[in-house]
Amino acid sequence: MKLVLASGSPRRRDLLRQIGLDDFIIRVPNAEERPPEGLPPQETVEALSRQKAEAVRAFPDEIIVAADTMVFLDGLRLGKPRDASDALRMLAALQGRRHAVCTGVTVRQGERFLTRSESTDVTFRTASEETLRRYIATGEPMDKAGAYGLQGRGALLVERVDGDFSNVIGLPLPLLDSMLSEFGWRLL
Repeated sequence: MKLVLASGSPRRRDLLRQIGLDDFIIRVPNAEERPPEGLPPQETVEALSRQKAEAVRAFPDEIIVAADTMVFLDGLRLGKPRDASDALRMLAALQGRRHAVCTGVTVRQGERFLTRSESTDVTFRTASEETLRRYIATGEPMDKAGAYGLQGRGALLVERVDGDFSNVIGLPLPLLDSMLSEFGWRLL
């Protein structure tokens, strides 16, 4: 069996390599992400991860792994910022508050799909607008949901993580391990 990561995310690639997986294929899905309206956060990311898994070509000897991560504050989705002012708006809203980071994961082999999700609560510390602007100036927030990356300088904005740390980065590894085991693939 071959493992295929249906993602162009360097963070997801790094997480797989961190746990010793070096022999996997990357196949970026060619699909426009359309978050379904009216679903709760975890069902939203599950639907998006399934869309991604369906959008990649799959061969019988491959196991496809697709994921989608979103940040939710008071039930509202914070996507990737459009520009620096949008990043500042998001980061300012997160200051001193707790929010949820949800990742939907779909594992697919042929026509068999398994979709689940993980939610982790993250609490931001309070930071000045000047600090937020300096962080935005690094460019790091611009391609990340919620405008921050826990694996980089964004960690300096976080006071507490309650739950799976790898989920906040973009791929909940314990959940993935459990899901892959149902397909006969063992990470350990």
